Amino acid sequence: MPPQLNAAVLSLFRAVAGLLFLCHGIASIFGVLGGNQGTGHSVPAGTWPGWYAALIQLIAGALVLVGLATRPAALIASGSMAYAYFSVHQEKALLPIRNGGELAAMFCWSFLIITVFGGGPYSLDRLIARMTGRGAVPDRTGEPLDGSREPAVAS
Repeated sequence: MPPQLNAAVLSLFRAVAGLLFLCHGIASIFGVLGGNQGTGHSVPAGTWPGWYAALIQLIAGALVLVGLATRPAALIASGSMAYAYFSVHQEKALLPIRNGGELAAMFCWSFLIITVFGGGPYSLDRLIARMTGRGAVPDRTGEPLDGSREPAVAS
């Protein structure tokens, strides 16, 4: 892949992961899009851990989707999916394919990648950094936040 596409693909990956996570939160909190686990119903408010997991999915998914507070939101999302995997799925069988934990595992690792690499150039974090004058600071992809091709030189 041409190096110029790396940062754009990272932004697209972040947005898609955030959107999918957000959809799970919306389904579980509001009972739409098929509802919680396809039941057509919402998770009763305040029930542990389902309602709180759905709230994390809703809020963290929205933040990751638009790229706002991306790293903290992705870290919380990753942790919640690790918790879901080990507390719900792992006890059924060792492997995700056998215990129904594929989505939890994929979301966990996907959000961990986003935590490490950031939201990419097409995010609200990057826009805010440019508007506040922090735009020359490179992120972990090596791309400067201001979109220029030359990495910033520390003074």
